[in-house]
Amino acid sequence: MKIKLLKLWDSLHTSYWFVPTLMAIIATALAIAMLTLDRVDLSGPIEQLGWVYTGGPEGARTVLSSIAGSMITVAGTVFSITLVALQLASSQFGPRLLRNFMQDTGNQVVLGTFIATFIYCLLVLRTIRGEDYDVFVPQISVTVGIVLAIVSIGVLIYFIHHASTSIQASHVISEVGNELDKAIERLFPEKIGQDTKHIGRQIDEIPTSFDREACAIVAVCSGYLQAIDDNKLMEIAQQKDLLLRLNYRPGKFIFRGTKLVMVWPGKLVNEKLAKEINSAFILGRQRTEQQDVEFLVNQLVEIAVRAISPGVNDPFTAIQCIDQLSAALCCLAEREFPSPYRYDDDNKLRVIADATTFVHLTDAAFNQIRQYSKPDVAVVIRLLEAIAIIATHTQNKNHRDVLLRHAETIKRSSDREISEEYDRFCIQERYLAVVKALNNPYSLT
Repeated sequence: MKIKLLKLWDSLHTSYWFVPTLMAIIATALAIAMLTLDRVDLSGPIEQLGWVYTGGPEGARTVLSSIAGSMITVAGTVFSITLVALQLASSQFGPRLLRNFMQDTGNQVVLGTFIATFIYCLLVLRTIRGEDYDVFVPQISVTVGIVLAIVSIGVLIYFIHHASTSIQASHVISEVGNELDKAIERLFPEKIGQDTKHIGRQIDEIPTSFDREACAIVAVCSGYLQAIDDNKLMEIAQQKDLLLRLNYRPGKFIFRGTKLVMVWPGKLVNEKLAKEINSAFILGRQRTEQQDVEFLVNQLVEIAVRAISPGVNDPFTAIQCIDQLSAALCCLAEREFPSPYRYDDDNKLRVIADATTFVHLTDAAFNQIRQYSKPDVAVVIRLLEAIAIIATHTQNKNHRDVLLRHAETIKRSSDREISEEYDRFCIQERYLAVVKALNNPYSLT
C-alpha cells in the first residue's frame, strides 16, 4: 500500500494541475470565510483601521475587477513562459528531463497563486450590492483581495528569476545530482562495515528442483517497472510457503506476457496468486527515481552526451555531468549493496531479486560518455580523473576491476583517435594515476 501511495503522490507531484487546484480550493474557502466575517457588524473596529478598504460598491467592483482581470492575464503569460521553458529544456537537455521541470513546486505554486487570486476576487465581486439593493460592501474581503494582489506581484518577480535560472545547465545538472544523492541515501542506506541484515547467503540454499518445478507468472500489461512492493511479495511468499525469483528490476521495460516472476513450487500457482503477485509490481509509461537509481544516472549521461555532440560541442557541460556522476559513484562505492537473496524472520530464503550492482551503475555512467567523447581531449581527461577519484573510495576487487576496464578502454580509444602527441601524453599521465590509485586505494584522499 505504501508503494502505491508513493506512486500516487509522485503522479500528483509531477502534474501542473494538483497544486493550482488545491490553491483554488483554499481561495474559495478563504472567500467564504472573509464574506462571513464581513456580514458581522464590525463597522466600529474597521473604521479605526486605516489600511482597510472603506470605499463604496463601485470602487470595490473596480478594484476587484482590475485585480481579477490582471491575474488571469498574468496566469496565461506564466503558463506560456512555462511551456517555452519546457520546450527549451527538451531540446537542450533531452525529453527525459521534462519530468524534473514538471515536478518543480515553485512553478506550480506561481501558477496556483494567480489562479487562486482570480477565483477569490471573482467570488467576492459577485456579492457586492449597490444602491438598487441593500448596500453591501465586503470591506475586509476587498482588503484581503488587495493583499493577495500585492503578494502576487512578489510571486511574479520570483517567477521571472526562477524561470531564468531553472533552465541554466549548471542548475539542471545540480538538481539532478541532488536527486541522485537522495536516491542513493534512500535505496542504499547501509555503509560498508555496518552490521547489515542483508548479507548474502550461499546460493546452495536454492532448491535443486527450482528450474524444473518453478512456474512462471506473466505480466498482465506492458510498461516500465517503476517500483516493486517488496513487503507484499515477502508476505505472499511466507503465507504460501513459496520461493520467488524476480526476473526484472525497477527501470526495465516489461512486455505483456513476459515471465515476470518464477514461483517455486509451481503447483501452488493459480489465478488468484498470479493476480496478487502482479499487483506488487507498479508499471507506468515512464521511468521514475522511486526505486531506480540508474534513471537519474541516465539523465546526467543524456545531458553529457548531448553536450559533446557535434551540433552542440559543449565539453564544459559534459565535465559538470561527469563531476556529479563521479560524486555519486564515490558514495556508492562506500555503500553496501543489498543482497539479491531476501530472507524472512525465520531465516528462510523467500525472494531472489534482480539487484542493482556497482558494476552495472558504473557501466551506465561511463559507457556512453566514453564512446561519444573519443575525440574530445578535455572530456577524456576528466573521465580518467574521475575514475582515479572513485578508485580511492573503494577496496572491493570487483569495483576496482570495472574501473580499470573503463580506464584501459579510454586509453586504447585515445591512442587511436587522438593524433596530437601532447594530448596523448596528458591522457597517459591520467591513466597512470588511475592505475596507481587502483593499486593503492585511498592514496589520493
